[in-house]
Amino acid sequence: MRRSLLLAALLFTVYVVAEPRDGQHDFDVHIGTWKTELKIRKAPLTGSNNWIEMKGISVVRKVLNGRANLVELIADGGGSHFEGTSLRLYNPQPHQWSLNFANAKDSLMTIPQIGEVRNGRGEFYSHATLNGRAILTRFVISDVTPDSIRFEQAYSDDGGKTWEVNWIAVDTRVKE
Repeated sequence: MRRSLLLAALLFTVYVVAEPRDGQHDFDVHIGTWKTELKIRKAPLTGSNNWIEMKGISVVRKVLNGRANLVELIADGGGSHFEGTSLRLYNPQPHQWSLNFANAKDSLMTIPQIGEVRNGRGEFYSHATLNGRAILTRFVISDVTPDSIRFEQAYSDDGGKTWEVNWIAVDTRVKE
């Protein structure tokens, strides 16, 4: 009997330790208003290293009782204007987020990037089409502090063997 109880306790402990963590609050630190410094590669996956640099404001708010948040970004610079929105949705079954992005230029949602946050770093992947060619996308959120966050998007046209960064944003919290 004692041996059965010990085995049951051990199995319970292993099950509890192996249970995925609830990531529903991964983006809570993002809620608020941010100054955004944005760099966008003009011609990704062409060998070009020309970038547009912009400055703007991002506003992030909780929606759906905190299981989602909505990001609105407006930025200007280099003779360009950018407006975009991202709806981040948390799916509690696989403990993953989907990042759904649209810009005002075409008002179409991109294919969601799916992933999760581990040890303060978020990685999200998807596929897309660029100039008629199928590519992979990777979006990384890193260097997260209460007052700053770094975002980086990269494309791969070789199945993920190599990545070329095409979007870099650094957000700094606007103090109330």
